[in-house]
Amino acid sequence: MSIKYTLEGLEKRIGYVFRNKNLLRQALTHSSFANEQKINKLEDYERLEFLGDAVLELVSSEFLFSENPQMPEGKLTKLRSSMVCEPALAYCARDLELGQYMLLGKGEETTGGRGRDSITSDAMEAVIGALYVDGGFQAAHDFIHRFVLSDLENKILFYDSKTVLQEMIQTMPEAVFVYALTGEEGPDHDKEFLVDAVLNNEVIGKGKGRTKKAAEQQAAYEAILALRKKMEVKCSVDALPSDENKD
Repeated sequence: MSIKYTLEGLEKRIGYVFRNKNLLRQALTHSSFANEQKINKLEDYERLEFLGDAVLELVSSEFLFSENPQMPEGKLTKLRSSMVCEPALAYCARDLELGQYMLLGKGEETTGGRGRDSITSDAMEAVIGALYVDGGFQAAHDFIHRFVLSDLENKILFYDSKTVLQEMIQTMPEAVFVYALTGEEGPDHDKEFLVDAVLNNEVIGKGKGRTKKAAEQQAAYEAILALRKKMEVKCSVDALPSDENKD
């Protein structure tokens, strides 16, 4: 955690001041950092993550149940799973820059742990657990609604990005699209895959994740945003008056 990214700064960002600061510190402490402390031993976030996972499932279930009164159980379960899966929580954690507030061991620090989905998604659940212990259900509920269940249109696009991208490409005649595995990062026990989304030999999106599927999902999301931007520019140009229509 740098001077810029302090516990007080994170409290301000999430709109909640902890009575027990140690809970927030624990929620941001990776096991690699805790294991390196020889004298002042710290607890890592794993127990809080366990609790936060359960609270998140309850709050997201209640939200989907209330917002979709006609949706059958199977679809509710599928939607909830996509909303609270690792890539989705890591997406939310990036919005908060949560990785920058974390305490990591030297090994995790040097191998890019602050940006690793597996770590930041776990920390997101741990923060929820810490909020539940410190402020009760309402504190955790408010955080989840503000930072996980907000901006659902954009997040659902992320969750379904591979399907949406495939549908977009199918409208393009003679388009050739592939996901290209470009590399791997991190230790063997926590490896991340790097994937490019390539359309007609042009990279239009990049992604990384603990599985190739997760990396492809992120790459697809970036590709969708890039294609939409191109389409907006084209529409703007097409809307301009041509020379022959000018007075």
